[in-house]
Amino acid sequence: MRLQSVPTLAVVAALAGGVPALAVAQAPTQDNTPYGTTAAEFLLFGAGARGTALGGAFSAMTTDATALYYNPAGIALMPRAGATISTYDYVAETRYSWGGIAFPFSGGTRAIGISAGTFGFSDQPVYTPEQPDGTGSVYSVNQTMAGLTFAQNFSDRFSAGITGKGIFDNLGEASGAAFALDFGTNFHANINGHPIRFAFTVTNLGTNLSYSGNALEIDAPRDSIPGEDPVPQNPQPGQFRTKDFPLPTTFRVGLAYDLVSGENNRLTVISDFNQPNNNSAGFSAGGEWMSQRLGGSPFGFALRGSYSYAAANNLEPLDPESTALKDEENLQGLALGGGINYAPGNFNIGFDYAWKYLGTLGGTNFFSVNLGW
Repeated sequence: MRLQSVPTLAVVAALAGGVPALAVAQAPTQDNTPYGTTAAEFLLFGAGARGTALGGAFSAMTTDATALYYNPAGIALMPRAGATISTYDYVAETRYSWGGIAFPFSGGTRAIGISAGTFGFSDQPVYTPEQPDGTGSVYSVNQTMAGLTFAQNFSDRFSAGITGKGIFDNLGEASGAAFALDFGTNFHANINGHPIRFAFTVTNLGTNLSYSGNALEIDAPRDSIPGEDPVPQNPQPGQFRTKDFPLPTTFRVGLAYDLVSGENNRLTVISDFNQPNNNSAGFSAGGEWMSQRLGGSPFGFALRGSYSYAAANNLEPLDPESTALKDEENLQGLALGGGINYAPGNFNIGFDYAWKYLGTLGGTNFFSVNLGW
């Protein structure tokens, strides 16, 4: 058994501890982090069970259709056209679905893709203080994203990509819209014959989300003039003014290294540092084992696991007498999953599953189907 060289050990050390160390730098004496100040949080739900099982630390290694979400530069590394369709069984009987398709062209030096995601629920009863048992009316919430991506290989080691996307938020009878850009790069090389990938991305950088609609319109009388008797008058039309909300913009740096890079077997370790605009810095770390051509057949499988740290999940409760369960706090961010793949030739189909733990909200399930041709 040959020991890994010093450069290889340095990479492993960076993956295991270097990136997370950045996230736990000395905190300021006063926390001014704008927790919970952004809209369209569904933009952070991910794409595909594979990326979810890897804790979102997927920007450096994604080379399938889910790169449309995690890192636009990744679609320039796709060997052939591909598509992914996924659905997320989220909390409180809500559901998130995402789909994308990408096509390489110009001999594989460029690629283009489209993606869409939706989150929400429908036909929920309306309750008011005057009618606590329900008014008989229902309402629905639907948040949607649609994006167009272009990526290019600028050399045999570097690619970059950009996505433009529209975000549409329908909250009952109020609605809003915004536009955003995602930008990403991917640098790939080898250390001692083992592939290494480095990436950085900026996602959801765009306009603020502002709302309008029937829910904000009112008929109200004009305020009485101080010192005078009220004057009978007809209702006056008006509209509530709402605050514009920024999108959840995130800067992310990712690193992936193949500890094992055989012809049919691969073990990749990953690490990720992220800085969102609505949270303190966080990190993810995990790994993926993948085997192909089992016994010379076209079947393969993968096993994945990760842990993600987000500062907002570890805030102390406002009530000092709170009995929050520490195990649920500590395990929040744990994700596991796996998949099977069938690739008889130039066509392949894969099924992936991921389970992610959300602390006191419980576990969630993500399913996805991948195609390549």
